[in-house]
Amino acid sequence: MAEMRDTAGAPDATIRAWYKSKRWQDLRIAVLTRDLFTCQKTGVTVMGKAPAPNSPVVHHRIPHKGDEGLFWDIGNLITVSKAWHDAEGQREDRRAL
Repeated sequence: MAEMRDTAGAPDATIRAWYKSKRWQDLRIAVLTRDLFTCQKTGVTVMGKAPAPNSPVVHHRIPHKGDEGLFWDIGNLITVSKAWHDAEGQREDRRAL
């Protein structure tokens, strides 16, 4: 029988909780507003509803890898389109690792 693990305190659980927090929602809106709901990589207006390609995503310029300082740093955040994030953004993150 497989052993059950308590993952509530795992780093990925902590990060998921950050993304679900009011603090993140407020920061996300601040970034989208600062960037005028415009993808900072392509110039596309991002007003779609997820999962539309033109839906807004707030992207970490430098992958945070669980670093709380990088995660919450508004200077490390930019608005991008879901299409850019799911393609080029993921490639950038993999290269950075």
